Amino acid sequence: MIIQRLFRQMSVTQILSAVSTTCCLLIDSVVICRLLGVESMSAYGLASPFLIVLTALGTMTSVGIQVVCGKAIGAGDREGSDNCYSAAIVMSLGMALCAVVMIFALWRPICSFLGAGEAVPENRIFFLTGDYLKGYILGAPFFFLSQAMTPFLQLGGRRKTLLVSVAAMTVVDIAANLVSVYWFHAGMFGIGLASSLSYLAAFLVGLGFFLQESCPFRFRRQGVRWQGAAEIVSGGSPVIINQICFTIRVFLLNRLLLAISGTEAVAVFATVSSLGNVFFSVGLGTGTVALMLSSVSYGEEDRTSLCELVRVMFRQTLELITGTILVVELLSPWLAKLFLGGAPDVLAIATPALRLYSFSLIPCAIVVTFKNYYQGTNRMALTHLISVLDALVFTTLFPWLLSMPYGLTGVWLGITVGELAVQLAILALAWVRHGGISFSAETLSMLARDFGAKKEDYFDASITDLNSAVEVSEQIRTFCKNRGMERRTGYFVGLCVEEIAVNTIQHGFTKDNQSHSIDVRLVVKDGNRLIRMRDNCVAFDPTAYMELHSADSPESHIGIRMVMNMVKEANYIHTLGLNNLTLRL
Repeated sequence: MIIQRLFRQMSVTQILSAVSTTCCLLIDSVVICRLLGVESMSAYGLASPFLIVLTALGTMTSVGIQVVCGKAIGAGDREGSDNCYSAAIVMSLGMALCAVVMIFALWRPICSFLGAGEAVPENRIFFLTGDYLKGYILGAPFFFLSQAMTPFLQLGGRRKTLLVSVAAMTVVDIAANLVSVYWFHAGMFGIGLASSLSYLAAFLVGLGFFLQESCPFRFRRQGVRWQGAAEIVSGGSPVIINQICFTIRVFLLNRLLLAISGTEAVAVFATVSSLGNVFFSVGLGTGTVALMLSSVSYGEEDRTSLCELVRVMFRQTLELITGTILVVELLSPWLAKLFLGGAPDVLAIATPALRLYSFSLIPCAIVVTFKNYYQGTNRMALTHLISVLDALVFTTLFPWLLSMPYGLTGVWLGITVGELAVQLAILALAWVRHGGISFSAETLSMLARDFGAKKEDYFDASITDLNSAVEVSEQIRTFCKNRGMERRTGYFVGLCVEEIAVNTIQHGFTKDNQSHSIDVRLVVKDGNRLIRMRDNCVAFDPTAYMELHSADSPESHIGIRMVMNMVKEANYIHTLGLNNLTLRL
């Protein structure tokens, strides 16, 4: 119940974040093209490969943090999450320092390598490229730190802070671009500096959360280890593989389009891809959420939640991306004219290209969401395989094959067919592992048979009010009795759940007008009894609360005091906007 609500809430945040980031890139290109001219646009294009490398490194760090820190949080390992946080900060600053030194020390050979030619006075493009890189690289520390902060803001349940951070980045980028061009006449250096200032704005907005006492992440110098950085790189490695494959794919498809229809088709493909990135923010958003939630549930060894996540992410991704495609289909002629002008021959190619290309976003979003889910559940070999098939093999092979009978139309159609082929490949792998054709969440989850507790070893329920709290308490007593426990033991287990649930309902459900629930899980395994309770109320740590009021009279706070006296160990963490309390009896 909580997973369904949480997935939708987090997806909205991530989608808006992805849309804003992509729009910033579009805004930069529009300002440069319209206000600074063709030479500046060429310099921007020549600098793009270097920016792609920086973006790939930043995204790799962000994804790696989601995997490593998510698993640590799921396992209740506070030290592990702090170590990940500490390693991420040092790693981000280290990459930023290397990038800054590289540009200011080696900008001339870098510009030549990027294709800007030689540093001669008449070659304006060379110096425009260098100016842009210098202005942009000044924001490298804030760019890398912002990328690292994003998953921690999500894991810390600060979705609103993340949205404000992204909004600030977008507004500052637009304003700084216009000011640098119209007021300071700073040229390409000003455009690059505008991006740096936008990253600074995003960083400053998010920084407030990490300076608060309530922030669940702490920087520890002893936590900065090579091993921690290596784990982050390993967790984010599919990003690098995907980027390499995607770059090769664009190169091969450009060659194919040149052979079929010339430079106009290549320009259309570049525009369609850029617009596709904006609309594919839906897939990127749901994929990011799938990665984060699967990492946490995998760390908890919660098979039930992972299977529920598979059902939820497939249904909600399909709903969101289908709605997006309908919008693209309606706006295709207008979008093509907006970005490519009114030339009839170009529009004749662009409008059907955008419409056909948009259909590929449906299977692509589903593939990306499942790929991220498998990454979060530690299926790295499978994740790498899907990355290669999706970013290169099938989405290059089918456009080439279909271009033979259908020409340019076959290229656009082949991208969709390639994405569908990747989706079928995932199904085939799941069926082989399962031993038969099945579309169940259990089959598609591809979890090891011995992963998590067996069905007879755990009890799951959801509490929404006082009556259901009493009912669940009774069900737990029955469960304990069926497991052969003493009646007294079952009574105490049920009482623990009931006391915490009633306290949460009375004090947490009434804090706002939102809908709330409590997910309860009891695991009985190898003689151990573990209770995990999760709710979406305001943050409240009962363990810290009892420490704070330990000197109060025994009659005060009697419910929580009684529970804490009955358990051997109690761990609390607030993550993803949820209270997570684990009690070991």
